[in-house]
Amino acid sequence: MKDQYGRNIDYIRVSITDRCNLRCRYCMPDGIEWLPMDEILTLEEITEACRQAATLGIRKIKVTGGEPLVRKGCTELIGMLNAIPGIEQVTLTTNGILLSDFADELRRQGLHAVNISLDTLDPLKFARITGFDQLPKVLEGIRAMESRGIPVKINAVLQRGVNDMECIALAELAKVSPIDVRFIELMPIGHGKGMEPVSNPEVLERLRAHYGTEHISPDPRTHGNGPARYYQIDGFTGSLGFISAIHGKFCQSCNRIRLTATGEVKPCLCYSDSISIKNALRTGSPGDVKKLLQQAIQQKPAAHCFERIQTVTEMKEMSKIGG
Repeated sequence: MKDQYGRNIDYIRVSITDRCNLRCRYCMPDGIEWLPMDEILTLEEITEACRQAATLGIRKIKVTGGEPLVRKGCTELIGMLNAIPGIEQVTLTTNGILLSDFADELRRQGLHAVNISLDTLDPLKFARITGFDQLPKVLEGIRAMESRGIPVKINAVLQRGVNDMECIALAELAKVSPIDVRFIELMPIGHGKGMEPVSNPEVLERLRAHYGTEHISPDPRTHGNGPARYYQIDGFTGSLGFISAIHGKFCQSCNRIRLTATGEVKPCLCYSDSISIKNALRTGSPGDVKKLLQQAIQQKPAAHCFERIQTVTEMKEMSKIGG
């Protein structure tokens, strides 16, 4: 389905929980309160929402959280979503801690690819950023996905004075493995508003200074469903991607909507505007669910306003929205 600006909306990010087993400061600060479980959509309700979305042209689903693998039934949900007519791809965004535990089941349920959040390879910095000493489990999860033939992307968020010098070490993950390492500019959402991001142009310049400008070139291949711009480094097996919400605005090609764990459809991450489909789902009104999804797609704004923080209206923490 096309929105009012002619963009083809074929991708939905679905948050299935607000809970997480880490406490990354820009996403889930200490003291955050969990949503009551009766406010969160059931797996069957999520599947029905995605079934109606598929009738509108949604073809790709990203399962997110919080941390989706802490929700009981997450792997079964992936199979349920894969079974929807019209759905071509179901992927997962995770912090990676539980990946090795669920690796075989994820493959059985048909997971197409996984994005793993990883901001540092330094164990001490990892514990400081996330609140837990779990880096070995994340690395184990990466290996588990690779060994089962499930494509891996690493999502790294750099913060000034915290892990801003980690870009080289993280980039090296793509040297001998077919992994895409993506640098995501910290967006001014929730607790992230008070943190100083590192711009992707700065990251790219550091990589060019280290590897040599002549050895880094744009990668024209398609790597997924999102807005990342990819580069290749001579001799690397994988690629490097840059998702630059602030310094490389990509709204003209945005192809997504978001469904929160509580049934709110968000046309844009930047704004608080949303349309609830929870009641329509719980009263068994698939036609109403479809109409509300159509409405949300038509309400997508022309662009976000992350470059003007004072005009950002979304006040929730990222874990409440679905990153």
